[in-house]
Amino acid sequence: MLEDLGRSANRLRDQLHRLYPQMLQRCSAADEPWLWDLIDRGPPPAHAALLSEEHVQRVLKAHRIRRVTGTEVLTCLQMQALPVAPGAAEAAQAHCQLFLPCLCVLAEQLQACRQQVSALLRTLAEEPGEGESPSDVAIVRSLPGVGRKMTAWLCAEAAQPLAERDSQRLRTQSGVAPVTKHSGKRRRVVMRRGCNPRLRHALYHMARVAMQRDAHVNSV
Repeated sequence: MLEDLGRSANRLRDQLHRLYPQMLQRCSAADEPWLWDLIDRGPPPAHAALLSEEHVQRVLKAHRIRRVTGTEVLTCLQMQALPVAPGAAEAAQAHCQLFLPCLCVLAEQLQACRQQVSALLRTLAEEPGEGESPSDVAIVRSLPGVGRKMTAWLCAEAAQPLAERDSQRLRTQSGVAPVTKHSGKRRRVVMRRGCNPRLRHALYHMARVAMQRDAHVNSV
C-alpha cells in the first residue's frame, strides 16, 4: 500500500514538474495531503494563482502544517507558469484530477492500517508476560527511539527468537552476525547477506536512534 501511494505521488509529481514546478518547492515529493487539497481546489496553472492567502492558510491549518506559511505558499503559486504547447496544460490538469482520488483513498487506507497496528500493539503491551514480567511488545516499545513501525516489524519477523530469548538466532536472521569463511590458508569475516531484510532494516534504525537518544548506548 505504501508503494502504491509512492507510485501515484510520483505520477502527480511528474505532471506538476512538467507544467507547474513551483508547486513542488514546498513539497518536492508531492506526497502530502495538504498539497493535494490545494491542487483539487485550485488546479494549476490557471486557478492556482487565483487562490487567496486566507484560503491557503485555511488549508494549511486544516492539515496542521506549520513549517510553511500561507504567504510562502501563495508566493510560489503566483509565479508564472512554464510556457507549453496548446492543450498541454489542460491534459496535465486532467491527469492531476485523476490521480487525486486515488491518492486520497490510499492515504486513508494507510492511516487506517497505522491505527489498527497501534491499537494492536497497545493491546499486546498490556498483556502480561511470563510470570510478572512485562510482555515482549512492552519491552520492545520501552527501548529509546522504537516506534510503531519498528516494533511491529520486530515482533512480526522475529516473534520466535524474542519469545525464546535466542539472541544468536536473532542476530543471524537479521544479518548482524557475520559470516566466517575458512580455507586452507585464509580466514575471512564478511557481512551476512542471506537474512531477513525487514528485520535488518528494523534493527539498523533501532541502533541508529539509540545512539542518538540513549546515553548508555552512546557512551559504549
